[in-house]
Amino acid sequence: MLEPDQEYMLAKRWREDDDRDAAHQLVTSHLRLVAKIAMGYRGYGLPVSEIVSEGNVGLMQAVKRFDPEKGFRLATYAMWWIRASIQEFILRSWSLVKMGTTANQKKLFFNLRKVKGQIQAFEEGDLKPEHVAVIAERLGVPEEDVISMNRRLGGDTSLNAPLRQDAEGEWQDWLVDESETQETTLVASEELLSRRGMLVEAMEKLNDRERRIFEARRLSDDPLTLEELSQEFDVSRERIRQIEVRAFEKVQKAVKRSAQKQATAPAAS
Repeated sequence: MLEPDQEYMLAKRWREDDDRDAAHQLVTSHLRLVAKIAMGYRGYGLPVSEIVSEGNVGLMQAVKRFDPEKGFRLATYAMWWIRASIQEFILRSWSLVKMGTTANQKKLFFNLRKVKGQIQAFEEGDLKPEHVAVIAERLGVPEEDVISMNRRLGGDTSLNAPLRQDAEGEWQDWLVDESETQETTLVASEELLSRRGMLVEAMEKLNDRERRIFEARRLSDDPLTLEELSQEFDVSRERIRQIEVRAFEKVQKAVKRSAQKQATAPAAS
């Protein structure tokens, strides 16, 4: 353990002179802190050694960014980095928590067990509605998130497991694939290609100015304003609006004609 003046001088040597020996002493003198914090995350089914290793990564990040001139000890600053590194590691590693987890889900993930213990919600399976309401209020999250996370933390369940002990039916009976069939996907893809082709063909009926205004106003992800186009073509905004309307009507008529031709064309043998 370092005295305050020792820690200050080592931190200055590292920060100002890039003294790696000083950084090494700062890290090694706080390994006990990492181990202590890591012990608080033993309940997530991961090897303690790996949790400690991730905590050490957080400690090194803290040492790298520590400014001794702020007036506080390294341990006070480092514990936040250590916890953050460990929590991110657990979220990446735990099979039922996917990347992109929201702040509410993280809060639930690391606090649900504790709050359940505080309100003595020890029953297996889904929580009682009154327990869900209390947990949601205490953690400031929606009740739906509480229910979902509690089911995740309940562990993996066999698809052949019964829904209830006193009822027939298995979990897999309620799993429905709501995605589109291959046939539906193919039809939608072909229809999209057909529409794009008709649009491209229809736009060939426009002159250069009409095509530019039509694309800028109707097909752009960030449409230009009438004012911007009026300045580009040196005409009034009303004139741009008229050209846009005329171009749209031309395209619309051409697309309808193409669609009618396709509808009446004989099927390929």
